[in-house]
Amino acid sequence: MSPLKWLCPLIVGGAAAASAQAGPLTFDEAVARAGQTAPSVQARDLQLRAAQAAAPAANELPDPRLSFGLENAPISGPMAGRLNADEMTMARIGVMQEVPNAAKRRARSTLAQAEIGAARASRDQEALGARLAAALAWLDLHYARRRLAALGEVEASLDPLWKTLPARLAAGSARPGETVEADQWRAELADQRSELRAAEARARADLARWVGDPAPQPQGPPPAFALDAAALAAGVDRHPALRETEAGRARAQADVSAARAEKRSDWAFEAAYQRRDPAFGDMVSVGVTVSLPLFASRRQDPVISARTADLAAARAQTEAARRQLEAELQAELADYRDALLPLARKRADLEVASYAAGSTGLAEVLMAFDSLADAKLDEIAREAELARAAARLALTYGSPAP
Repeated sequence: MSPLKWLCPLIVGGAAAASAQAGPLTFDEAVARAGQTAPSVQARDLQLRAAQAAAPAANELPDPRLSFGLENAPISGPMAGRLNADEMTMARIGVMQEVPNAAKRRARSTLAQAEIGAARASRDQEALGARLAAALAWLDLHYARRRLAALGEVEASLDPLWKTLPARLAAGSARPGETVEADQWRAELADQRSELRAAEARARADLARWVGDPAPQPQGPPPAFALDAAALAAGVDRHPALRETEAGRARAQADVSAARAEKRSDWAFEAAYQRRDPAFGDMVSVGVTVSLPLFASRRQDPVISARTADLAAARAQTEAARRQLEAELQAELADYRDALLPLARKRADLEVASYAAGSTGLAEVLMAFDSLADAKLDEIAREAELARAAARLALTYGSPAP
């Protein structure tokens, strides 16, 4: 199949998808879009297609060779320079076909399949990274907006206090210094709001990188991941990083087979037509060439030893990758915790009631609301961390995306 038959639709489809990506974006939509249309994923997909396109040629015979020549032309004696005077002088045209041994061709075919496996694992690993990055960016943006909303709720709760403060000052039930305290607290809230807006902008830019939408708007709640430790542990064997190392081991095994195949003879067949002067008649020649690996101890055996060592190293890398994934899974499961903080809201309500009754000062109220703001933001931050941890676990070790 011509590469243009799949390359052009891929490019056109990517452009069409990019033009239709504006608007609200759910978590699942963001994850799916990043895993399919991220440029880095498309690059890996093209590499996979290239490996698949090249594979059929691996088991084919080399191209035949066509040869031309002039044989037995006299250059001395009475017939020197005369091409039709000697019966041995002839123009020659021949064709030769090299035939590598069957073991070598099988090794090349196996290597081509291993390259496909490595390219597929690399594509899946890139897609996993894109999906996970988009998921975390979506969650960061979602929770940044929630933190801004929570801060706004705390500020709105204090509106009645700001409105009654002038009257309390006039009545003498509030100290003049409380105005300064209120202004200072408002300034601190403004600084906090600026930080949250900066975090929101960073998350939006990161999400835009993966989904292709210049101004993504998260829609809907985060997913409720159902995490099963046993199922996640079983997912280690499906992880693209592990499959990538296993593909490297398959390539190393194919290299060992190819090195051993060099100890077997290769063949070449040749046929030639020789044109002579009509007085002598034409001739035909056929021949067979066989390679002779007679000195394997100095040529093939050292290469076999080297490729065998590479195979052992690839096996060790696969085991190291497996252990690393298992350790990372256990560490992420250990980090997955739940947290709630309901008491700050009650304390703030009590301080407001006391302030309204004149039994407490504005400083105590502001301190209570400062604690309430911190509690709300901390609670949302913990919820965000839990959601991020759950997303990492579910996407990294859960069922692969279709």
